[in-house]
Amino acid sequence: MSKAKNGRLRRKDGVWDPLKSSSTDKKRAESVPKTPQSMSPSYRLAYADEDFLCREELRPIRLQLELLKTEMSLTERGIKSTVVMFGGARIPAPGTSAWAARNEVQRANLEAASVYYEEARKFARLCARYSAGFDFHEYVVVTGGGPGVMEAGNRGASEEGAPSIGLNIVLPHEQAPNVYVTPELSFNFHYFAIRKMHFMVRAKAIAVFPGGFGTLDELFECLTLIQTGRMERLPLILFGEKFWRDIINFDALAEFGTIAPDDVKLISFVDTADDAWKIVADFYEHDNGH
Repeated sequence: MSKAKNGRLRRKDGVWDPLKSSSTDKKRAESVPKTPQSMSPSYRLAYADEDFLCREELRPIRLQLELLKTEMSLTERGIKSTVVMFGGARIPAPGTSAWAARNEVQRANLEAASVYYEEARKFARLCARYSAGFDFHEYVVVTGGGPGVMEAGNRGASEEGAPSIGLNIVLPHEQAPNVYVTPELSFNFHYFAIRKMHFMVRAKAIAVFPGGFGTLDELFECLTLIQTGRMERLPLILFGEKFWRDIINFDALAEFGTIAPDDVKLISFVDTADDAWKIVADFYEHDNGH
C-alpha cells in the first residue's frame, strides 16, 4: 500500500482499499506470543501455511499458482512474445567434455554435437538483436533454463545484453538454472503441464535442437497443437536434419496414413542459425510486433 495525499491507503494500481493487506496480517501473525495455541499448525494463516498448501486436496490451487506467478511476472515485465528453444541438456559447449556420456560412443557423439550448442547460441543472439528493436518486449528467448542447448540459448541472449527466460523444473538431476538466465525471469515448476503452457502461450517461433525424451516430448506437443488447429501455425524449426531424420521417419508416418501428407510441411529443417532466423524473418515479414 502507498499513502495518497488525502491520507487514504491505495494499492499500487491506484485503487483505494481500506482493508488490511495479507502481507501485513502475515507479519502480525508471526509476532504473536508463542503459546501452545499459537504454535499449533491449525493456527497458521491458510495462505502462509506451506504444509497446508502442499496437501493433496490443494493441487488445483497449486496449479493455479504456478500458472499465475509466471504469467503475472512476464506481464509486468511487458513481454509480449517469445522464441522458444528446446534441446538436449547433455550437449556440451565446444571444447568441453561430455559430462553425461556413459561410454566412448556416447562421448564421441555428444562432443561432436557441440556444434548445436554453438548454433543455438548464435540463433539466440540473432533473436536478441531483433528483440532490441522492440525494447526486448517481443521475440524474447525462452528455454528450459538448464544446461546444454538451454544454456546456449540464454547465453546468446545475454551476450547481446538481452533478457531471457528460464522455465526450470524440479528434477533429481541436471536442472539447476544456468547462470545466463535473467534472474528476475528465472522460474521453477513442479508441474510439467503448467511449464509447457508457459512455453506455448507467447511463442512466435519454436527451435528444436537434438535432444532426448524431454525434447521429443516438447516437439510432439507443439506439433500436435499445430496439427489439430489448437495453436496457430508458426515456424517450427528442427536443427540438424540428419539427426532428426535418423530418429524419426516423418515421411513413413505420412505414407502409412497416420498423418496427412501435408503435415510433414509443418516442420522446417536447418543446420545453421542464419538459416533458422531467415525462416522466422520471412514468416513474419514486416512484423511490427503484432
